[in-house]
Amino acid sequence: MAMETNVHAGGAAATVSHPPAAARSDSDAPRAPGRPRSIRVDEAIIDAVLDLLAEGNIETMSIEAIAARAGVGKAALYRRWANKDDLLLDAIRTLKGTPPRPAGQSVRDDLVMLLSLVGRAPDPRAGKIMPCLIPLVQRSPKMFRLYQEAVEPRREVIRTVLHRGIESGELRADIDIELTVAMLTGPVLIQTLLRWHPNLDERDLAARVVDALLAGLSA
Repeated sequence: MAMETNVHAGGAAATVSHPPAAARSDSDAPRAPGRPRSIRVDEAIIDAVLDLLAEGNIETMSIEAIAARAGVGKAALYRRWANKDDLLLDAIRTLKGTPPRPAGQSVRDDLVMLLSLVGRAPDPRAGKIMPCLIPLVQRSPKMFRLYQEAVEPRREVIRTVLHRGIESGELRADIDIELTVAMLTGPVLIQTLLRWHPNLDERDLAARVVDALLAGLSA
């Protein structure tokens, strides 16, 4: 009679049926020694990084400080990330959240939805982290690379919408994709982070930016 046990692979629970011992193949290898990776430890480490970033400890943040804040040993960090840069990249990605998926029915509606999320994140710590992160990104080529890698998935979604608009005939075929992405995201990002225009109604800022640019981009 087969037995069912719960195992953890990458932190997710799964049910696996095991045949009786007599029916197992000689090729069935025993499980490698060591404890499975804990999702709770992963989350504690990422939370520790985000907490330290929110407190302004970006440049002085060390592996030792992260481990102490997370309540784990340094070995737990190095088992998961090769170095601090990889850990910071994962933390920033977590802060930004999963890239949104546009509905794909209207270029305008998709762009408005995407721009409404620029400079915003579901984590409340983002409001403290992002303004402090931008100056460091400007000074440090390494942090610039990390930040670019973290935001690239969202930028790629905008590029996909623009390419789809060209294919459908909604947008001109000769538009500069990279320049258009910058023109779309730039005004919203500056206003969100710096409140450049204090009297500007930000509730419809994304729609106003998209409509202004579509006047020149439309076929």
